[in-house]
Amino acid sequence: MAAEPPETVRARVIVAGRVQGVWFRASTRDTALHLGVSGWVRNLPGGEVEGVFEGPGGKVEQAVAWCRQGPPGARVESCDVTWEVPQGEGSFAIRS
Repeated sequence: MAAEPPETVRARVIVAGRVQGVWFRASTRDTALHLGVSGWVRNLPGGEVEGVFEGPGGKVEQAVAWCRQGPPGARVESCDVTWEVPQGEGSFAIRS
């Protein structure tokens, strides 16, 4: 009997701290592509970064865990996570 495919989940993160101007969005995209999750990432006007990750639960959890650290040069002060209903994101993009 074939194994069931992993459940698709969706997480929205708001990351605060020194997260703009340190390649956070590009590094998030690279991490998401490496993990095989879809979604998007963008800067917010208040200096935070918002990201959405959609895919198998374990892979999305890894993407969220990465956001808690960020790339070299970032200083993450908080990473708020909201679990949402999957929307069928098709790829991973950097939004402006």
